Amino acid sequence: MAKNVDVNGKPYSRGVLIALLLVGVFCTVLNQTILTTAFPALMKAFDINTSTVQWLTTGFLMVNGIMIPVSAFLSARFPTKWLYIVAMSIFEVGTIMAWVAPSFQVLLAGRLVQAVGVGITMPLMQTIMLSIFPANNRGSAMGMAGIVIGLAPALGPTLSGWVIDNFTWRDLFGMIVPIVAVVIILSFFFMRNVIKTTNPKLDILSLLLSTAGFGSLLYGFSSVGTDGWTSVTVLSTIIIGVVLILFFGYRQLHVKNPFLEIRVFKSKEFTIATILSSAVMVAMVGAEMILPLYLQNVHGMSAFHSGLALLPGALMMGVMSPITGNLFDRYGAKRLALTGMILLTVATIPFIFITRNTPTIYITMFYAVRLFGISMVMMPTTTAAMNSLSMDMISHGTAVNNTTRQIASSMGTAVLVSVLSNVTTNNMPAKSLLKATPFDYKIKAVDAVMNGYSAAFIIAVAFSVIGLIVAFFLSSNKNRVKVTLEAKGDTK
Repeated sequence: MAKNVDVNGKPYSRGVLIALLLVGVFCTVLNQTILTTAFPALMKAFDINTSTVQWLTTGFLMVNGIMIPVSAFLSARFPTKWLYIVAMSIFEVGTIMAWVAPSFQVLLAGRLVQAVGVGITMPLMQTIMLSIFPANNRGSAMGMAGIVIGLAPALGPTLSGWVIDNFTWRDLFGMIVPIVAVVIILSFFFMRNVIKTTNPKLDILSLLLSTAGFGSLLYGFSSVGTDGWTSVTVLSTIIIGVVLILFFGYRQLHVKNPFLEIRVFKSKEFTIATILSSAVMVAMVGAEMILPLYLQNVHGMSAFHSGLALLPGALMMGVMSPITGNLFDRYGAKRLALTGMILLTVATIPFIFITRNTPTIYITMFYAVRLFGISMVMMPTTTAAMNSLSMDMISHGTAVNNTTRQIASSMGTAVLVSVLSNVTTNNMPAKSLLKATPFDYKIKAVDAVMNGYSAAFIIAVAFSVIGLIVAFFLSSNKNRVKVTLEAKGDTK
């Protein structure tokens, strides 16, 4: 059996390297959702309102989204080992800042610093996994990556609720600090340079357009929940973001060394797989956000217990990710994606008909089936997308794929939250009924909320159906044709 060697021809332990990657990135990605149920405690601790505390998540996701496109340049410019160590160290600094934060401003600054590290480590992990495994084993590799990318955000709310109920909000960050410290120390000895560096030149204008464009777009969609679609701020930032991203795309097609190689979309398989994984993200994040609200507001559950009700689904995704990765290596993406999308669609439809009396076990069961379906789609389609690219394009493909999914998540959340809010508001009974017959008002108000949840899940089903249709266009051949994309846009 051939030894695993790095770019310098030196042997290394692939198992230890993968363990360092998975543990480290799990800690970083976990922070995307770890504050979900901690907001009330933070609002009380710092005497702030809901719109202010929301920035701890909004700002985090914005910076994370901005950094992902930059990751392709960084992985090509800097040695793998040192890029990973620096990124994890940045994340550690941000975590310590949040842990000891004496004020909300310092806590927010810590979250933004954390997001810089997450925006680098998540796509870097995928690029490394795709680089150190041959094409016929990449499904298994990305299945392991799926444990991190899928399970960590899903576990966040449950873990957060338990910590808040038993300890303090600071412990959400304090418990991560020593783990990341160990990962950083071990990385000095066991992380290796496994991605070839090419010393590309940094196009400052592309960096500025990318940062401003993706930042503005993500900010706009993140503000929909509080400001609504008619807000001048929302509309202007989304329009500015779209315009800047179009300029960014145009520049990438006309410079000698693109900051982000968007010609990866010339690969039909990459494009279809990316659209499909984005549709799945919309269907997934929408339910992850709406169901805890339903369980807490309608069933009166605590944050921890609402997270606990959804935990089997999260564990299902974690267990299934490596299994679906192996199935991908054997059967390819199309069969898995079609089966997964059918399960996702069928398991989402019942949520349209939930009522105030729907048993919690019903929610838990169908949510688990949804995530079972998602586990069959997410990483297999991502792997299919990357297998359609040449080795030198994988870092760009990973960045493009992750950026597209990040934007899709923000868009999906914005759409579902606005539908939930608008339908609820439009169906609320008149205020006069509150004085006349308070009991009738309460019943009709709950009905209005349930109408909002039903409408939001109709949208989630629509995205699932779109994904199912797109899945039919995936290639049936599990052995992808690798495409070499030249800087001038020729496809060989």
